[in-house]
Amino acid sequence: MSIVRATIKGQVVIPAEIRRKYHITKGTKVIIIDKDGEIILKPLLNEPVKEARGRFKGGNSALKVLIEDRREEAKH
Repeated sequence: MSIVRATIKGQVVIPAEIRRKYHITKGTKVIIIDKDGEIILKPLLNEPVKEARGRFKGGNSALKVLIEDRREEAKH
C-alpha cells in the first residue's frame, strides 16, 4: 500500500511500481469508479484484444472447457 498526497488541483501520482505492473504510461486512459466509499482507478487498454493476449496462459482453454462441458451434458 502506498500513501500519496493530492495536489491543489486534485492530482495524485500513481507509484512507479503500480504503473509498471499495469503498464500505465504517458497518455494511458483510466476509468474512475466511485463505489461504496472507494475510488477505483482502472487502466483502459489501447488495443484490448492485442494487449490481453497471453494473460490467461497456463489455465484451461475456454474452448476445451466448453467442449468438455458439452460432452458431460450429452451423457445426461
